[in-house]
Amino acid sequence: MASLKFNAAEVEPSSPLDPIPAGKYAAVITESEMKPTKSGGGSYLQLTLEVIEGEYKGRMLWVRLNLENPNAVAVQIARKELSAICRAVGVMQPKDSQDLHHLPLIVDVRCKKRSDCDELSNVVKAYRTYGTPVATPPVVAGGPSPWKRS
Repeated sequence: MASLKFNAAEVEPSSPLDPIPAGKYAAVITESEMKPTKSGGGSYLQLTLEVIEGEYKGRMLWVRLNLENPNAVAVQIARKELSAICRAVGVMQPKDSQDLHHLPLIVDVRCKKRSDCDELSNVVKAYRTYGTPVATPPVVAGGPSPWKRS
């Protein structure tokens, strides 16, 4: 049991947060943490991103990067996505995940049906440098790099 000094009449109740609509949003990484996978056979880097502009300012998004996993394909996908994030924020050789914090970038957000229920959730599909015109190709995890010019 916990002693509370709280008056619910003084605080607006929380309301359910539906996913934000698909689109491009300015955001920053505010938190990062390595966490073990459910199976215990690896770990992932969880990034918390906060939308910093527009109607959905203050909303949070989460990205999980399977950087240590017995599945080599999962690791390759995660490393490509981390590369896309690094390029978008201009930090090519981070020493710590905190090196990526509070640097603006543009995230391309989509809505996806969750596998465990019929609800929608957000998923980040691509990353762009903040301030890049929309016509500039995004840095897509696993896709070609727009920095290589022929």
